[in-house]
Amino acid sequence: MTAIVRTEGLRKSYVLPGRRVDAVRGLDLRIETPGFYAIMGPSGSGKSTLLHLLAALDRPDAGTIEVGGRRVDTLDETQLTRYRRRDMGLVFQQFNLLPTLTALDNVALPAMLDGVPETDRRTRAAELLERLGLGERMGHRPDALSGGEQQRVAIARALFFKPPVLFADEPTGALDSRTSRELWTLLGELARDQGSTILMVTHEPDAASHCERVFVLRDGVIADTFDVEDLDAAGVAARSHRALG
Repeated sequence: MTAIVRTEGLRKSYVLPGRRVDAVRGLDLRIETPGFYAIMGPSGSGKSTLLHLLAALDRPDAGTIEVGGRRVDTLDETQLTRYRRRDMGLVFQQFNLLPTLTALDNVALPAMLDGVPETDRRTRAAELLERLGLGERMGHRPDALSGGEQQRVAIARALFFKPPVLFADEPTGALDSRTSRELWTLLGELARDQGSTILMVTHEPDAASHCERVFVLRDGVIADTFDVEDLDAAGVAARSHRALG
């Protein structure tokens, strides 16, 4: 079976003043079925570095990366640009919306840069915003939207080209607890209803409890993997704490 996400022997180090940081140390990861997955770990465990490597925001020092059945670590710059724009979605903690554009135009922006005809891109953007509950807000600029609404716009933008994988880096870090739970539920529904794969970096057990499986990172490798099933936030915290020893 072709994996949706696969890494083998993945390594990434950084040289800082006076020291070398081995952020990812021979990490092996395999995701074979669509779903909502979490990467957890303490600060410095390598979780954000891993996500940046998977999203091709950085290149590995060694090892292989496959996303959607495609080798990512061997792509040239032109291929990487297409991969980042069309073949994966990425959502950050900060929404990264252009303040002068409406929600509709923010969602359609990647398609404009890709040369998609205006009618087609605006139709697709409107469809996504309707699906995410923002049908009546698509003409509003970001400063007229709540934080949760802005993050939904960012999610819609990331989904424009129907990528096989959506990467999310602490996507609710700037939101309140109620809005965060709504967004976690939404991501789970997207994974379930559309057969998508969503891989979310988080340090919050409450966030991970909305996922199907959790990968716990420690010192740049996966220390444990477990299915969430009926675990609540406290159960996820306890299980990940045991993995971290």
